[in-house]
Amino acid sequence: MRMAVRPVVLAAAVGMAALTGGVLVAPADSALGRFGSAVGLGASPAEAALPLGAVAGSAGGGTIAPMLEQVTPAVVNISVLSQAPQAENPLLRDPFFRRFFNLPDQMPQSKPQVSAGSGVIVDARNGYVVTNNHVVENAQEIAVTLKDRRRLRAKLIGRDAATDIALLQIKAEGLTALPIGDSDRAKVGDFVVAIGNPFGLGQTVTSGIVSALGRSGLKIEGYEDFIQTDASINPGNSGGALVNFQGELIGINTAIIGPAGGSVGIGFAVPVSIVRSVMEQLREYGEVRRGRLGVAIQDLTPDLAESMSLKGDEGALIAKIERGSPADSGGLRSGDVVIAVDGRPIRSATDFRNRIGLLRVGTPVQLTVMREGGQKSVTVRTQR
Repeated sequence: MRMAVRPVVLAAAVGMAALTGGVLVAPADSALGRFGSAVGLGASPAEAALPLGAVAGSAGGGTIAPMLEQVTPAVVNISVLSQAPQAENPLLRDPFFRRFFNLPDQMPQSKPQVSAGSGVIVDARNGYVVTNNHVVENAQEIAVTLKDRRRLRAKLIGRDAATDIALLQIKAEGLTALPIGDSDRAKVGDFVVAIGNPFGLGQTVTSGIVSALGRSGLKIEGYEDFIQTDASINPGNSGGALVNFQGELIGINTAIIGPAGGSVGIGFAVPVSIVRSVMEQLREYGEVRRGRLGVAIQDLTPDLAESMSLKGDEGALIAKIERGSPADSGGLRSGDVVIAVDGRPIRSATDFRNRIGLLRVGTPVQLTVMREGGQKSVTVRTQR
């Protein structure tokens, strides 16, 4: 059996699972969340210092065991049977060459191989499971093993290589779905746990923090806006969950950077904001139908911002408008700086590309742009 692995910049990269979100310390007069105990005037200093969602353990230390008891049944192990690609010498296709060297007339068949990964149940009623595209790519058979050791045949609903997300479906009673959180609210320093199937050992939980947000330029996927975490991620974690301390899914682990494919505290997860958008289209169409506006964009550098008398350097600069495109008919101009999409701030050109590229075809979108020293709102409709 092989673990799901994937190359990443600077090193061998492997599939992984990770979860993000949470709040570091709860206010003294607040509740510790859905799985925690209240921290009020009677709470001890040790209890008051626990992360949100953690409770005092039997040995006097903190524990997130109650939260994990609720969420781990939603994380599954995935086994994939596929055909291993074989390197082929073109000379072997020549029948005279094969006869000269007394080779059999039939080409040798590729051998089946089994790989392992992880997945997350996101809809218990319909049995939908989210995982990584690279976990199920070229799959002939897919099997899902639940925490209670039930083994089920899975159907591939659809997959999207650009975001490395795939949607499976299983049929079973008594499934547990993981609540979906808000990855846009995650902050660097939030406590998270990663749940997956490293090295095929079975379900494993590791913890850490959100190390960085909005990571891109790793050349792993076409749409990159990764959550970076130092929670230990290893081969086989691909498709697993990155969860905050409220027990909510905030990311799907997809890759790590390591000298030999092992965890060195640099792991990446696809934010659940992207996962949700992709999942909805996969469920409806079996594929992602991306919209476009017809613009060429670039980052707003400090030098460009200064030359345009703009404050700050966040946003996406429209460098060119395609004639007859939705952007052209909608009134956008070259030199406009997009600072928000549907009211949500835009940090960079990559951020803008991700927001537009994950919208359904035909979706109206409101852009807030900086033009000639002032703000202007422009509404355009995406096309395929």
